[in-house]
Amino acid sequence: MINLTDSAISILKAAIASTTQAASGLRITVEGGGCQGFTYKMDLAHEPSSEETVFEQGGVKVFVDNASRAHLSGTTIDFVVSLEGSGFRFDNPNAKSSCSCGKSCR
Repeated sequence: MINLTDSAISILKAAIASTTQAASGLRITVEGGGCQGFTYKMDLAHEPSSEETVFEQGGVKVFVDNASRAHLSGTTIDFVVSLEGSGFRFDNPNAKSSCSCGKSCR
């Protein structure tokens, strides 16, 4: 469903281990907004809701709500370090267009 690169897995494991609040995984949603119509939202989460699908990759649990699943199918999430800054980049084959920051799609 969603592919996490080794770089993303490494950063997420470190974030989960260092958080002061209980977290067991990553919650990913797609919401209206952003410069292209939709934006990706990521949060550390303790437990999935009853309306979320849970999968695990590289020891990281990922929670995706059912409404976002279709938008995220086949997406690769990477953590990139560049001159412009570092952060998560989404490569979504379902997006008709995306912004240059990789955090918004249509």
